[in-house]
Amino acid sequence: MKTSLGKSTVAAEAHLLSNPTKKSRRMSTSAAAMSATFDKYAHYLNTLNDKRERVVKASRDITINSKKVIFQVHRISKYNRDEVLEKAEKDLAAVTDQHLSRLVKELQGTDFWKLRRAYSPGVQEYVEAATLYEFCKTGKLLNLEAINASLLPLSDPSFEPLQINILDYVLGVADLTGELMRLAIGRISDGELEYAETICRFVREIYRKLTLVVPIMDENYEMKKKMDTMLQSVVKIENACFSVHVRGSEYIPLLGCSDPNFSFLGAQELEL
Repeated sequence: MKTSLGKSTVAAEAHLLSNPTKKSRRMSTSAAAMSATFDKYAHYLNTLNDKRERVVKASRDITINSKKVIFQVHRISKYNRDEVLEKAEKDLAAVTDQHLSRLVKELQGTDFWKLRRAYSPGVQEYVEAATLYEFCKTGKLLNLEAINASLLPLSDPSFEPLQINILDYVLGVADLTGELMRLAIGRISDGELEYAETICRFVREIYRKLTLVVPIMDENYEMKKKMDTMLQSVVKIENACFSVHVRGSEYIPLLGCSDPNFSFLGAQELEL
């Protein structure tokens, strides 16, 4: 049997040697198929890279215009609250309709999770702006379901809708606490101590809830870093509020507050 197999192999080699044109044609066909395969891969990668560049540009535009919404909200005071929130609402709607819709069109019908790192910064900034506006308007935290529901009209019904994932939402909420810290300090300087204490309780509650969630998150490296920053924001708000109450005899009358209250620290009554 080995002898017959060896003979057939030798015969095949001899046949190829006697037909060099056929051997060349076979190698040419194989090279053409391989070239076509690599051309297909190159086209896929080039298309993906071009899409990534467009997604990064859309994410950058979302970030820039979301920051404008945040800056607008920071202008709020007890004298211009309605005016500032009305302008912020229009600006946020413009971010959604003009820039976020462009991101949705780029990603719909594709495996958008592959490009998450390209658009995640913009989405986080959008979440931060939307939640800050909602807190100043209602005093509540805008949840993920409400944000995703507002994005549904932007998607083509024939494609899977782009939805913000839980990680980007939580990262955006973590950044929200830093903006609330700045807002609280600003309200204290304008004499709105009760509003600052409300912000203090709100930020402290967010931090408390996230300390239970972060340890069990799969991708929590970035979130762990933000938790440290969040704790610093909580401490800054508490110190600012406490300083005003403790040293209130020096400048509380100038701020229009005459009855110190320590309930924001969890104490019913505190005598100095």
